[in-house]
Amino acid sequence: MKNNPFSPLSRRRFLQAGGALLAASSLDLLYMKSAVAQAVSQAMPLFSALRPASKGILTAAHWGAFEAIVDQGRMVSVQPVQDDPSPNELIEMAPWQVHADNRIKYPMVRKSWLEQGPGGGRDLRGRDEWVRVSWDKAISLVSNDIRRLQKAYGPSAIYAGSYGWKSTGTLHNSRALLGRMMNLAGGFLGYSGDYSTGAAQVIMSHVVGSMEVYEQQTSWPNVVAHAELVVLWGCNPQTTLKNSWNVPDHVGLEGIEALAKKGTRVISVDPIYTPTAKTLNAEWIAPEAYTDAAMILGIAHTLLTEKRHDEAFLKRYTVGFDKFRACLLGESDGTAKSADWASEICGVEAEKLRALAREMVSKRTMIMAGWGIQRQHHGEQPHWLLVTLAAMIGQIGLPGGGFGFSYHYSSGGSPTARGGILSGVSTGKAPANSPQSVPVARIADCLANPGKHIQFNGKDITYPDVKMVYVAGGNPFHHHQDTNNLLSAWQHPETIVVHEPYWTATAKHADIVLPCTTSYERNDMDMGGDYSQLYVFPMHQCVPPQHEARNDYDIFLAIAAQLGVEEAFSEGRDEMLWLKSLYDNMKAQARNAGVPLPPFSEFWQSGNYIRFPVPEENKNWVRFADFREDPLLNPLGTPSGKIEIFSRTVAEMNYADCPGLPGWLPPHEWHGSDAARKYPLSLNTAHPVNRLHSQLDNTPLRKKYAIGDREAILINPQDAAARGIQSGDVVRAFNERGQILVGASVTGDIRPGVVRISEGAWYDPLDATQPNTLCKNGNVNCLTFDIGSSQLAQGNCGHMAQLEIEKYRGAVPDNTAHALPAGVV
Repeated sequence: MKNNPFSPLSRRRFLQAGGALLAASSLDLLYMKSAVAQAVSQAMPLFSALRPASKGILTAAHWGAFEAIVDQGRMVSVQPVQDDPSPNELIEMAPWQVHADNRIKYPMVRKSWLEQGPGGGRDLRGRDEWVRVSWDKAISLVSNDIRRLQKAYGPSAIYAGSYGWKSTGTLHNSRALLGRMMNLAGGFLGYSGDYSTGAAQVIMSHVVGSMEVYEQQTSWPNVVAHAELVVLWGCNPQTTLKNSWNVPDHVGLEGIEALAKKGTRVISVDPIYTPTAKTLNAEWIAPEAYTDAAMILGIAHTLLTEKRHDEAFLKRYTVGFDKFRACLLGESDGTAKSADWASEICGVEAEKLRALAREMVSKRTMIMAGWGIQRQHHGEQPHWLLVTLAAMIGQIGLPGGGFGFSYHYSSGGSPTARGGILSGVSTGKAPANSPQSVPVARIADCLANPGKHIQFNGKDITYPDVKMVYVAGGNPFHHHQDTNNLLSAWQHPETIVVHEPYWTATAKHADIVLPCTTSYERNDMDMGGDYSQLYVFPMHQCVPPQHEARNDYDIFLAIAAQLGVEEAFSEGRDEMLWLKSLYDNMKAQARNAGVPLPPFSEFWQSGNYIRFPVPEENKNWVRFADFREDPLLNPLGTPSGKIEIFSRTVAEMNYADCPGLPGWLPPHEWHGSDAARKYPLSLNTAHPVNRLHSQLDNTPLRKKYAIGDREAILINPQDAAARGIQSGDVVRAFNERGQILVGASVTGDIRPGVVRISEGAWYDPLDATQPNTLCKNGNVNCLTFDIGSSQLAQGNCGHMAQLEIEKYRGAVPDNTAHALPAGVV
């Protein structure tokens, strides 16, 4: 089967609704008993009904599509769409999102900035007074400062590469709209890469010729049918598949269920015995934190010395194995990377490593790896080594075999449907004088050190002098490492503008705050199924904009008008005309694919959503099958066209922290470093079960996970007993970078020497005037360090740190993370 990037994994079967089994081979539209819906049904007689008894207003979020139940202008409850195979309870928080107590009600300006002008009282950010202003005043303040900075310093002075998970929707994509407005206004400083996969996406482009971490995977039905062994390496899809970048189809969760039902042998390599591992009854192998690269080398050495590796595959489909062989045998440095050597580093018994090597090569094995192992110092190495290990096993491109790096993300492996794709609003063409982008995870370093030179993937980057930071759809005080270092860097810009519905820590540390709507207070559309592209969901406005909130499009349109580029920004379209344009473009694609769709007006008024058909061949799609069939006719995007175990391109960059051959490079902090003497516990961070990063931290879901009204910390009983800590205790976790309060959960589901704290807790300083003050809510990034993964990728190291913990014995301070700033109503 050809390696068609649009032929993703097989899709979950339709659920039975209203006694009628919905046909998985057809495109289905929600049906309402109205003249418009009947017209749609007549125009497309092959399509069956999905919403025969609609009660609410159809919309969607990162956690699923649903109907909003509205009473007297307030959203009061929700119900999932009926063919969602695994509805996410997070949708129940939509009413709380709309009517949250900490909504930003009006445009607000920090008092010192308003009185003194740009740069006024920068050291007071986070604790200054706020002044309410009119929308006209706020728009003028922002527009005038953009005009001033463009004239005086040029586009490099404005960092508008706003990063974050934004709200769902293709039109009101705040990041794209910000880029569009700023490009029309003269340009801006943007970013490269992302926090999720910063290290892996760069190294994979050199190893397999694509980012790989965002590519479609061998289909779930194919894996279920053919895999005899699944190795989960640092991934917990049962938790992470609940949400998606667009709208989740939740098909990957069905794949997990199918593996469990079949009884497929599963091994979980992770310091934590995850919910997914429990569901799959997986064997748990718990290495020391951050030692994955050494462990993989020990497995590879066993395959080599026991002559179990696939020499024919390596010869035909890879380059550089001769150099890797020399490394494994110790010919290059005098140290053989044996299972015994690896065991001393990773803490897994040598015989267990040898047994794992033998089992992986003797069965059809799929390695499913997560991204936490690359959000580390030298994070490029584990993914590079896993590809190398899979090549030695020789099953890449075979049904149910090889490796996959996005099975845990947005239902990678959910079969691709046939239809059309909604495109968003273009950011437009960047001006000729636009500055070179900065690696996203280095932004604090950039703010603090204008003129500094760094290396990035073979290029020399010079940090500009940033005078303005513009954030829309993001939350730097959640996603950036070493919060106290960020606080210091945050004082450098003269102006910080933030669009937000809520008083997050980022909003509290801004100069100008513009209250924006949630996605439920505007009209939009989005795709359902990031990889499958199975659905098109209309997102109907459920309630009016709350207080004085405006949608992001209208905010940027008003700024564009002040800057004289209104017509270019809007192209003469309002909200509904933009949606019609996006829909018509998608409709044309679907028509070319042989899938008819109704006119936009009928689609929108019907209240229906679209479900595209999934071709049968896509349910059996195998990643790299065409490459395996003929590597000459179907080469990879590497210089050799093959898997590059040794990369000459990387080697010629001459980076000591990422040479041209994968291997074990001791990280900045780990259990074998000097830092461990004072801070003996290794941090493991995780995506939270009841949030999406920091989103929903201000909702009643906190009752499900907060301990002592703080973020939870998982502690092994041995470590807890040694420190007199019991479940339910409030604990201080600390190192030289910061300190946080967390609630103890003592459990045998985590290996000794490792603690876990989920990311996403809103930063809440005890005393903002004191450096490294205690965070009362448990923001884990107060403990992580802010260095690049290597000079190659400059990815973040948010998944690691050494720390110590102790029972908190003082009066426990109130948690004010979700409170309004002092004086704000």
